[in-house]
Amino acid sequence: MSKTYMIFGGSKGLGDAFSQGLPESGDKVYILSRSLPRSIDLLDDGVERVWLQTDLSDYKGAKKLTEIIQEEIIDVIIYNVGIWEERGFEDDYNFENDKPEDIANLINTNITSPIVYLQSLLTNIKQANNGKIILIGSTDGLENNQSTQVSFVASKFSMRGIAHALREHLRVSNVAVTCINPGNLAAEIPFEEGREVALETYDSERIPVQDIVNLVKAVISLSKAATVKEINIPAMKDSNI
Repeated sequence: MSKTYMIFGGSKGLGDAFSQGLPESGDKVYILSRSLPRSIDLLDDGVERVWLQTDLSDYKGAKKLTEIIQEEIIDVIIYNVGIWEERGFEDDYNFENDKPEDIANLINTNITSPIVYLQSLLTNIKQANNGKIILIGSTDGLENNQSTQVSFVASKFSMRGIAHALREHLRVSNVAVTCINPGNLAAEIPFEEGREVALETYDSERIPVQDIVNLVKAVISLSKAATVKEINIPAMKDSNI
């Protein structure tokens, strides 16, 4: 049976891997992003891909989305959006240099927007026979990690909280909500180049996006009798958790 997907942040990196690797012929995929998704022009695989140009830092776009989607049934929602500090993940990062306006924008993009967008789609996902919502967090949002990026870490802790509370809200509707927390990803290696290229490029120190795609496929394939609450998947050589 065909599925309708909605992928937030599906234009590049892990989101592009989801857009390419999850749907099968006959499926439909809505891709929300600011830039044109690579998969739109790259593939001819029997999947209908619809790009909805969206600035996901602005939660007000949720109203426009509901006007476009209306009452269409959505089977799978994947929220894969997150920004970080200007010098985040760099050796010279210092929380004390973060500007208040940048902190506010990060929190708005990483917390407010997903809450509002997901709320706007509840009617659509609740109509699905076996609805799945998958939120992409980070190992930086886990307890006792060693990151000093206060705002980013706070937002990824929040993504886990969103997943847990939303799961309880949707339990009566048999919609499963899963939070997946990946570690270091080889997101710069395009999905179509394959897992082995990613492993060779980073000497197996970063997780190929194909691994996360396969993990999500497994979650989606489960019956509505099961729910996977949370999956933590650090890279084998991640030492910060």
